[in-house]
Amino acid sequence: MDTLFKSLIQKEQERQNTNIELIASENFVSQDILDAMGSILTNKYAEGYPGKRYYGGCQWIDEIETLCQQEWKKVFNTQYEVNVQPHSGSQANYAAYMALLKPGDYILSMDLNHGGHLTHGSAVNFSGKLYNMIFYGVDKNGFIDFNDVEEKAKIYHPRLILAGASAYPRMIDFSKFYTIAKKYGAYFMVDMAHIAGLIAAGVHNSPFGLADIITTTTHKTLRGPRGGLIFCKPEFYKKVNSAIFPGSQGGPLEHIIAAKGICAEEAQTPEYNTYIQNVVNNCAIFCDAFKNMGYKIVTDGTDNHLFLIDLSDTNLTGLKAQELCDEHNITLNKNCVPNEKRSPMITSGVRIGTAAMTTKGYTPIDFINVAKTIDSIWRSYL
Repeated sequence: MDTLFKSLIQKEQERQNTNIELIASENFVSQDILDAMGSILTNKYAEGYPGKRYYGGCQWIDEIETLCQQEWKKVFNTQYEVNVQPHSGSQANYAAYMALLKPGDYILSMDLNHGGHLTHGSAVNFSGKLYNMIFYGVDKNGFIDFNDVEEKAKIYHPRLILAGASAYPRMIDFSKFYTIAKKYGAYFMVDMAHIAGLIAAGVHNSPFGLADIITTTTHKTLRGPRGGLIFCKPEFYKKVNSAIFPGSQGGPLEHIIAAKGICAEEAQTPEYNTYIQNVVNNCAIFCDAFKNMGYKIVTDGTDNHLFLIDLSDTNLTGLKAQELCDEHNITLNKNCVPNEKRSPMITSGVRIGTAAMTTKGYTPIDFINVAKTIDSIWRSYL
């Protein structure tokens, strides 16, 4: 029976099929992952953990969740423990803080306007409401200012130092964060949500072996379902599990956990490694195309799957740039840039990523042509 919801889903499918999708946090999942997400596993309640459930009939659920955990350890070649139940990256971060901290503790994290994330201490988010946040930023060239990180750590002695970003185009030096955290007696946490796929494929350095706790989403560059994971050193595992259930969630979404497991299997294939290398290569070429047309690029380039165009010196806002692209079936997002002077709803920049269209088979030539198209759309407004 046709319903309005079915019609709207079909319209969104048509949009995804026809639009050029350049939002750095989006991707396209495989049919196997879609099948798992839409499976009968959604019917099963399974509060608790494998072998310790509050409901009967969980023998196959236990096997699925245990296998999912095993596969994710293989992806990152790690002995860290992993909780696969977080419903999202935000839920994972909430539980990670809960496991290690008390309300009011100090956290040192990246400023939202410099590339950080809402859950890294924004005043309107739970993180900014529950904890005392101190922020580090980027230097005049847009790179993480480690002098600022150490100076803030020295002054405030935070309980936790957080590395990770939602709009930072360069390689993150986790070893420098680790050294500072240990020097000042802080826990070291990494939110690798955006770059997890790059770390899995070996094209970005890894926080494993350094961080006490690591969170990620399973979509973005991992190309899986919307959801989260928490990796941690064994000594924190019991606290992490308690922070997820019963601390902040009820029943896990077992259809999503199965999809996460399939995502982990896919991330271990040679084809996936090739895909990620193509994502990074395409991003560098895409970024250079804009540079060659005179656009200002934050940090003057990229090492990963995204880059930021700084429109501060033009008459074009990030919002207007986004809206103009929407009119031509190109999807990207407005984004704050370092030293942002406009509101988050307007912004002076845009964030552009290559993960989704690389999944669709785009080549460097395709991305260069898209850059030329976007330039033709924006040019009269600059």
